[in-house]
Amino acid sequence: MDPDAVPEVNRIPHGGASDPSVLDFSANTNPERPNGVADAADLAATRYPDDDYPEYCVAAGEYLGCEPQSVVPTAGGIGALRLAFEVTLDTGDGVLLPKPSFGEYAREVGLQGAEPTFVDHDRLLETDPAGYEAVVVCNPNNPTGDAYPRADLVSYAEACRAADTLLVVDEAFLDFTDRPTLAGEPGVVVVRSLTKMFGLPGLRMGFAAATDGLRDRLDTARPAWGLSAPAAAVGTYCLRQTTFVAETRERVRRERHRMRDALDGPFDVYPSEAPFLLLETEMEVKALVADVRRAGIAVRDATTFRGLDDHVRVAVRRPAENDRLLDALLDL
Repeated sequence: MDPDAVPEVNRIPHGGASDPSVLDFSANTNPERPNGVADAADLAATRYPDDDYPEYCVAAGEYLGCEPQSVVPTAGGIGALRLAFEVTLDTGDGVLLPKPSFGEYAREVGLQGAEPTFVDHDRLLETDPAGYEAVVVCNPNNPTGDAYPRADLVSYAEACRAADTLLVVDEAFLDFTDRPTLAGEPGVVVVRSLTKMFGLPGLRMGFAAATDGLRDRLDTARPAWGLSAPAAAVGTYCLRQTTFVAETRERVRRERHRMRDALDGPFDVYPSEAPFLLLETEMEVKALVADVRRAGIAVRDATTFRGLDDHVRVAVRRPAENDRLLDALLDL
């Protein structure tokens, strides 16, 4: 991290309603969680975690279909992002970032003193990575929800290797799709978060996946005991709940299609493979957000994403909850 860059970097707004009486569609976490989570965490807080995290790495490798040795445990996806940038970027380095996309990319790049260049997310894989130290891809992209074909990602990874440019692929929402991971591709750091699929944002569970010397650099630089023992225990358990994952994918797919059909017309609804929908509205966004809040519902003001001026983002939750959101939005 560049100490001189820190004063120039601000905190990033995110979704999430702190009022438990509000039905929260502003954050994209699964409203369901696997049975048995509490049992998995029992007594874990009374001991240090094994700093090699062998069970967690094996479970993550099985979940992704990659070698367990490629897994580097981190405190959520943010921890993996910071680690990737810390071992790669120097002050003044150039980084290609998608827009609109997750705001923490620019923040973490800025903390290293590097310089972001923003490219429309749907044109990112058409860019030349030469001359940049790193490129970040969000797949599926947040907040738009669209995903990249694997063949295009693999081709771009080859271009990045030829240019000696790190490719960071954020797959925080990929497990809501049937698309394969890019984990195991040389020269790529895959960033994963367990927050979204398993509905446990308070437990900061995540990991990076990389190969060869890149993986070794990440593992050397990660903080000791960076993943808490409860998070490691719960994460290991969750990563093996394949039936839960399959059922969640089907529910989200079914409900997302239903919500899009209902909202298309009153709103311009973006195609999505993620557990959320981006809506363009003719209403003033702050007024829309306030109106649905009075109905006890929180939606995400998406104007905080670079390049979006007339948009809100809504999560896909359980059917009855989604019905409440649809009623509130269609009554505006």
